[in-house]
Amino acid sequence: MASIRARTDNGLLFFDFRFKGVRCREQTALEDTRANRQKMEKVLKKIEEEIAASTFEYRRYFPTSKLADKLDNRSVPAVFVPSAGLPVAGIVASGATPLFKDFCQVWFNELSIGWRRSYKNTVQQILDTRLIPAFGEREVGSIRREEILAFRSTLAKEPGRKKDSMISPRRINAITLVLKQVLNEAADRYNFITQVQRIKPLKVQKTDVNPFTLQEVQLIISKVRSDFRNYYTVRFFTGMRTGEIDGLKWKYVDFERKLILIRETFTWGEEDYTKNDTSQRDIQMSGPVYEALKAQKEATDKLSEYVFCNQDGLPLDVNNVSKRVWYPILRHLGIVLRNPYQSRHTAATLWLAAGEAPEWIARQLGHANTEMLFRVYSRYVPNLSTTTGLPSSVGSNTRSQET
Repeated sequence: MASIRARTDNGLLFFDFRFKGVRCREQTALEDTRANRQKMEKVLKKIEEEIAASTFEYRRYFPTSKLADKLDNRSVPAVFVPSAGLPVAGIVASGATPLFKDFCQVWFNELSIGWRRSYKNTVQQILDTRLIPAFGEREVGSIRREEILAFRSTLAKEPGRKKDSMISPRRINAITLVLKQVLNEAADRYNFITQVQRIKPLKVQKTDVNPFTLQEVQLIISKVRSDFRNYYTVRFFTGMRTGEIDGLKWKYVDFERKLILIRETFTWGEEDYTKNDTSQRDIQMSGPVYEALKAQKEATDKLSEYVFCNQDGLPLDVNNVSKRVWYPILRHLGIVLRNPYQSRHTAATLWLAAGEAPEWIARQLGHANTEMLFRVYSRYVPNLSTTTGLPSSVGSNTRSQET
């Protein structure tokens, strides 16, 4: 009698039935749960009905089974066609899906055409160094939830970039997200159910903004290396992202209208489109920024198309600048260490403290609206709720996060 059974070694369900006098046992990638048994029982009932009516085609249900040629009595190329007639979604026979490494290549080639270069590089790095080494030789339809959880646990035990640190939950979530995207796409194409949706992201501690005071800004600019004084003046008083200022070209500096046109960014050693469409903006030059760019023009205009560059005329290397200039000057001045991105937060809080209109500040930063501005920075200006018309409950109950 036909039945649904579970293997003793891994607990996965399989079909057990007879067809043309042959006992047929076909493995699936489904765990032994009530819901999965119900799905398989519906399929098995359909199989029995078709066997009784002499309409059952073995390959239609089990396209890569070794029994298919023998029992269907016909030769069909052993190529699996997605959704090839499986009557109930979620049933996938062993061997019916490609290897994880092979499907990753297809998935990446098809989808990466719409990604920014920096994101494409990030995903490729995650696939090459994390996911394919862990799951590459597995059939994409056979990867189980507990295996993903175990993989995530091993990541949490690996060292991070900083000394005496572990890989951050944010980084682990990024790696797991790519795995989820691959498995979800495979599940849609090959008609199986993946339990990856049930895996919730790890909790990530909110990154608190920690801007510099105006006095600290003035001190840093006055004491930093002279060849970087203009660079940090522009960073602190424009709120430009690192990739935006490092990729700034002279053709985007309009001295006549006193505007900096943000049109490109420089990340991963390559020019790229800005973070998003909203990031395409015109930043108004303040007096200090205008003077700093005028002075910088004398230094690099004939050397490079980039406003800030090294001696070879190439864009600055963010890691090199941070290591050799940024952190040393903070240590020298006894200022609490924080990453260079805080210069962006500093610009926002200085503008707010100066009473600039929130809508104008949002445009300068490249935000679509003022929502993030109020949520992230309002606690740095005690009277923001009264001066902007923002409800006091919002101004007094904000949570910080990095923009």
